[in-house]
Amino acid sequence: MYPQDHHTTWFSGQGLWAHVPAEKWQDWRWQLQNRITRIEQLEEYMELTPDERAGCLFASHKLALAITPYFFNLIDRENPDCPVRKQVIPRSGESRISPDELLDPVGEENTMPVEGLVHRYPDRVLFLVTDRCASYCRYCTRSRLVSNAQDYNFHPSYEKGLEYIRSHPEIRDVLLSGGDPLLLSDNRLDHLLGELRAIPHVEFIRIGSRIPVFLPQRITPALADIFRKHGPIWMSIHVNHPNECTQELRQATERLSFAGVPLGNQSVLLKGVNDRPEILRSLVHRLLMMRVRPYYLYQCDLITGSAHLRTDVQKGIDLIRSLRGHTTGYAIPQFVIDAPGGGGKVPLNPDYIKEITDSEIVMRNFEGETYRYPLQPSQVSSEPAPEWATPEQILL
Repeated sequence: MYPQDHHTTWFSGQGLWAHVPAEKWQDWRWQLQNRITRIEQLEEYMELTPDERAGCLFASHKLALAITPYFFNLIDRENPDCPVRKQVIPRSGESRISPDELLDPVGEENTMPVEGLVHRYPDRVLFLVTDRCASYCRYCTRSRLVSNAQDYNFHPSYEKGLEYIRSHPEIRDVLLSGGDPLLLSDNRLDHLLGELRAIPHVEFIRIGSRIPVFLPQRITPALADIFRKHGPIWMSIHVNHPNECTQELRQATERLSFAGVPLGNQSVLLKGVNDRPEILRSLVHRLLMMRVRPYYLYQCDLITGSAHLRTDVQKGIDLIRSLRGHTTGYAIPQFVIDAPGGGGKVPLNPDYIKEITDSEIVMRNFEGETYRYPLQPSQVSSEPAPEWATPEQILL
């Protein structure tokens, strides 16, 4: 039923909602209005495990339950280990907090000069424009903020954020995130992007969104026109497993691409979801087929109640090694840890360097074979070129 490699037909259809008229199904507002948000709704469609039931009962204290009908159709309701199911249906592990876990694992609160605006790096800011998402990932880094289950009471001030950006000419890069920026209305997005484009020193505008994955119906021709108008707008989407790569997502990414939106993907490494080489390889190949460049593979942040979804760091390094040399370089994401406490993204790579001496670097390739490269260029001979060499040959 669910594709595991790029040779299989991609899942598409209305599934449990086959009775709904197509025009409603394709309306993103209908999808939002008919989200599954209560345990009683879930149990109408599937049998929850005791672990899941306990997680759903706790969700209102940590991070709300919400799943769009479209995305719910991708869940294998007969398999508790379904990789899509694990991402959006709560489990009891969310109520257990490990000593190393944090409400704000990447230290955003300490670098917020204006509510909703994070200025950690010298030349860029993170602009949090909403606390709402179409569906809620159970490992969300901002679970303190999104859905307001923890009474964070986040109220973004667009004008204060814009004024801060205007008054800081060192800011050349603005990333819109949240929550999910694509839940803003077309008019609000059009206005916000227009204001950013009017700031002379802002060169680069990005959006981080999982809407194309949770709610591909949102990627309408009108929205594409807004991106085309203010472009280039760069976008990072968030796909973790090949089963999320549907015809609907493919149509959404093509519409964005044809509107001039360069697309990258940020995956989170999750236990039992994408921590096997064949799964990750299938995912990155499908992404390229959808015009999406694999960008980051994140070690799961130390968000409270996430231990049941985290893998050990070595697993991520080994996964990158499993890709290197066995697929195109375009398909290989950068494995990173967003350093706890606000240290920023730190890349982690397999160790391909065996030794660096005074004269050379000794390397191993993806097959483990050893190669050497001189650290300094060899001394160029001062001898004249042979008499038989033509000027063209010398240049070549």
